[in-house]
Amino acid sequence: MKIFNKSFYVILIVILGSTWACSTKTDTQSQDLSYAIEPVDFDFAKIKERGYLIAVVDNSATSYFIYKGQPMGYEFEMLNWLASDLDVELKIIKDNSISSALEKVNRGEADIAAFNLTVTKERKQFVDFTNPLYFVRQVLVQRKPENWREMKIHEIENELLRDPIQLTGKEIHVRKSSAFSTRLANLSDEIGGDIVIIEDSSSLEVETLVKMVADGEIEYTVADEDVAMLNATYHPILDVKTPISFSQQIAWALRSNADTLETKINAWLEDRQKETDYYVIYNKYFKNLKRSANRSYSEFSSVGGDKLSPFDEEIKATAEKIGWDWKLLAALIYQESKFDPNVKSWAGAVGLMQMMEPTAEEFGATNLYDPNQSLEAGGKYINWLQKSFKKHVADSVERQKYVLAAYNVGIGHMQDAIRLTKKYGGNPAKWDENVEKYLLLKSQKKYYTDPVVKYGYCRGEEPVNYVKEILERYDQYVLLLNPPDVEDDSRAPIM
Repeated sequence: MKIFNKSFYVILIVILGSTWACSTKTDTQSQDLSYAIEPVDFDFAKIKERGYLIAVVDNSATSYFIYKGQPMGYEFEMLNWLASDLDVELKIIKDNSISSALEKVNRGEADIAAFNLTVTKERKQFVDFTNPLYFVRQVLVQRKPENWREMKIHEIENELLRDPIQLTGKEIHVRKSSAFSTRLANLSDEIGGDIVIIEDSSSLEVETLVKMVADGEIEYTVADEDVAMLNATYHPILDVKTPISFSQQIAWALRSNADTLETKINAWLEDRQKETDYYVIYNKYFKNLKRSANRSYSEFSSVGGDKLSPFDEEIKATAEKIGWDWKLLAALIYQESKFDPNVKSWAGAVGLMQMMEPTAEEFGATNLYDPNQSLEAGGKYINWLQKSFKKHVADSVERQKYVLAAYNVGIGHMQDAIRLTKKYGGNPAKWDENVEKYLLLKSQKKYYTDPVVKYGYCRGEEPVNYVKEILERYDQYVLLLNPPDVEDDSRAPIM
């Protein structure tokens, strides 16, 4: 626990400013310390009252990514597990800049920074860390000779840097404000020679720098050993066997005054690290390297590619016809079929959009296993639903929730819920806590026998969850598939 006040910060800034002005061998001269602010007062009790935990992550093979439409990642799975055990929902926000992510934590825009973060003394001045999730070394990422497959092992070794002293005078690109930069600056002191540290954009993913080494665009970078080994599995020309640090702690960052949250997470980690499931998740991303690399660097991954499915172009064309963001339609299709055009449900729904054959035939489909026919019929059906709800719901974005629910449960039950909402004084043009509420109540006799109800009993929990899950998935697609903001962040060498 740390206690902060304004005078503390004035003194601290003066001290640090004078220290940085005299330093020539550390990266603190250019380090972004925007997170060096007094943290807001928002501990676990307030998080619990709010109902959800906010985690800031980056789009990387270890933190959080989309693969074939499904959100994945070590940090993502661990955070979901934590939120479930704390009995709160999890909300994810993305920020590829470490300093910006830590600033969000201190400002209260997030509660946890889950970034594959190394615990450092500099960071501990301004944020607290949980108990370590695991330990890892930093390693040099370098490129083997072009003809390495034809060379003998000792010949390859002669071409590679194995002693840290060989880094003197070498240019090494690292993410700005990263622990790698700090480590290289310290290593430069230790070997008595200047390492040229090139700090690239703070929003640049580690995987991007590693790929630049693999492609021959830069000579060297530094990565945590687990991430480096994962990348080397996908890019065999990489060598990642030269350590530049001892084992370091990887942990989550929290506000320094969120003592109860920190205590709860540490107790949770202590319990979970005794369980097999903890290591199952770890091994999934850091031990089964071939499988993990194939997932992470697939064209259908938000890390290695820019596609959700083999049908993205067709989905985009259909989405344009119905006036939807294609990622929302993709979220619906993933919910229905996981992008498998050959799937058939127990109820007889078929194809990408899981339509029943009689309904599909009304909209022109004769073979629902044909992805194009499924999308064409599904798009026409959605348009029909949109027109049906237009007189009740003028707002097109709000209307999408009605269409999603009707796609799952049928338009009749939705019309019943609208009539119930009107009768009991709710707003029939609003989904949340209004039409949603009465769709849920249609499972109770008082409501499904009401004179305004024409379609009887409905297990409303299913369509309500259906809408919620699709919209959450859509938010995840938007988060990871939208192009990042351009950051004006020049590459600054540090000697």
